[in-house]
Amino acid sequence: MKHSGSPESPATGPPARTSPPALAPTESARGPGTVRAGPGVPRTRRLVGPAFVAAIAYIDPGNFAVNLTAGATQGYRLLWVVVLASACATLLQYLSAKVGVATGKSLPLLCRERFGPGGRRALWWQGELVVAATEIAEFVGAAIGMRLLFGTPVWLAALLAAAASLLVVALRQRGHTRGFELAAAASLVLVGGGFLFAVLAVGHQSPTALAAGLVPHGPTGDALPLILAMIGATVMPHALYLHSAVVQTGTDAATAQRHPGRVRRALRTDCLLGLGVATLVNASMIVFGAGLASLTDGAWTGDLTGAHGELLTRAGGAAALAFAVALLASGLSSCGVGALAGDVMARDLLVRRIPPTARRLLTLTPAAVLMTAQVPMTHLLVASQVFVSLGVPVAVALLILFSRDRTVMGTLVNARGTTWAAALIGATVAALACAATLGA
Repeated sequence: MKHSGSPESPATGPPARTSPPALAPTESARGPGTVRAGPGVPRTRRLVGPAFVAAIAYIDPGNFAVNLTAGATQGYRLLWVVVLASACATLLQYLSAKVGVATGKSLPLLCRERFGPGGRRALWWQGELVVAATEIAEFVGAAIGMRLLFGTPVWLAALLAAAASLLVVALRQRGHTRGFELAAAASLVLVGGGFLFAVLAVGHQSPTALAAGLVPHGPTGDALPLILAMIGATVMPHALYLHSAVVQTGTDAATAQRHPGRVRRALRTDCLLGLGVATLVNASMIVFGAGLASLTDGAWTGDLTGAHGELLTRAGGAAALAFAVALLASGLSSCGVGALAGDVMARDLLVRRIPPTARRLLTLTPAAVLMTAQVPMTHLLVASQVFVSLGVPVAVALLILFSRDRTVMGTLVNARGTTWAAALIGATVAALACAATLGA
């Protein structure tokens, strides 16, 4: 990706920003992970890993519910949505990582420096609502997984998931970021392996229909809300805020500015690997849903608990176990990512920091109320992802605002085409949200 583009005028408003120095580009063309980090050379291996943390958000229980419903009700016809949305998400996560490395600051912290008190509070509230919506999906998914595996009551499962997420925040605060990155990668593999096994156990696949589903086509009216939910489940706003924070452990901003080519290659590699695995997992969810619906002659329509029951009776206990373990791993790991994102938003956007435990109780409350009110859990998960999609244009607009500004990004400023591509993504999601709202 070339780094071109015209300089942008710095925005007015407190506090004043200093421009990163224009430094010489990297003198080496070797790829990430192949250099020896000496004085002034970025440790590019440390830049590979944060995308796997962000990728956990892309395989949370909301993705389970939305993709399984899509496969059960639409077959393979919406497979192209997952692939296209994942490609868009990869670009946006790359921009988020680039902002974090170039400035040494998270996206929320840059917003705090750019906007006044009213703007900061508005951004925090919308971000907190998005995180709360994702956490509903995460708590519900973890609760369903624990209930399927151990018969755990819903309220106890939600409390255990909350405790696990607080542990993740505590570990990161104590500097165990690399360990969490490895755990995130392991969770991706565990969830992906579980679905691969379930797909093979179910069978009833149609390669011809699968190939046709990869070709974009106009959706029917009843599929539009589902498409919006799929986008909300695949382009996660809280992951965009989080990625810019967790990537900062890789190298310092000054060193990154001296080696923009090397940094770009490392970040692209990280995002392609992490989001590439997440894309395959999401696609396998739709394939699994289509196969299970075919196996049951359309009797199963996407319910998560029902999927476990159908697997148990039609494909065997091993397939049902793999599905339940994958759901539980997804719920617990994504709870940790959601907790980290909420902690970053509160810490970097607000002057006064909210204790993680208080924040967790605040976001756990609506999820617990909805779960104990006997709301259909799969419908709740799908609805939460529709709401999450409404936060995508805001996060994209903020990314564009900073990543195209040379006074902020220095030698890592966006290419002009990159900025236009990101703007198109944000505009498309906003248009879909308006169309789905008007059609509701």
